[in-house]
Amino acid sequence: MPKRPQTRPRKIASQERSRVTVDALLEATARILVKEGYDRASTNKIAATAGVSIGSLYQYFPSKEALVAAVAERHAEQGMALARETFARVADSPVETAIRELVTLSVQAHSIDPELHRVLAEQVPRTGRLENVEALTREAHRRVRSYLEAHRDELDIEDLDIAAFICVTTVESLTHDAVLDHPELLTGRKAQQLVDDVTRLVVRYLRK
Repeated sequence: MPKRPQTRPRKIASQERSRVTVDALLEATARILVKEGYDRASTNKIAATAGVSIGSLYQYFPSKEALVAAVAERHAEQGMALARETFARVADSPVETAIRELVTLSVQAHSIDPELHRVLAEQVPRTGRLENVEALTREAHRRVRSYLEAHRDELDIEDLDIAAFICVTTVESLTHDAVLDHPELLTGRKAQQLVDDVTRLVVRYLRK
């Protein structure tokens, strides 16, 4: 059985200069993924694009797979940062208002570098567990469940674990597929219609 590539960074950049180097490597990885795809990406090409020596690259990342995992984690964290702000803002809002904000958030998050989102979803194989990405998904479920618990009197739902799963998965799947197959739905009036319809779908499920 072939050895699975390492996907963890060798070390974490702690100083300003090393953080600049790591940022350059991740930006170069993202550009190459979008322009040329996963299979044509290589550590030599990434280092050259970043203006970094291959030795410096290997100080921080043991493989191409580790770089791609770091790009995927950073991309997911950008979306989750928006989510945390939104959850804080809607904590006391009624259900329909909160769901609309969260659906709008999902459309906005999936609109962050949609070409990179596409290539990460379509071309990048899972090489080992992406613990940070999975942790962010679990955080989203926890935050939705906590909101539903706080607003239980507005709901007609018994099992909040299932409800949180259905809400997060429905919104994520619809906006994710829009990025991959219907990017025209993420801009202009169609984006607003998407938000309206997904909001109506989720609210009707929660209230029955």
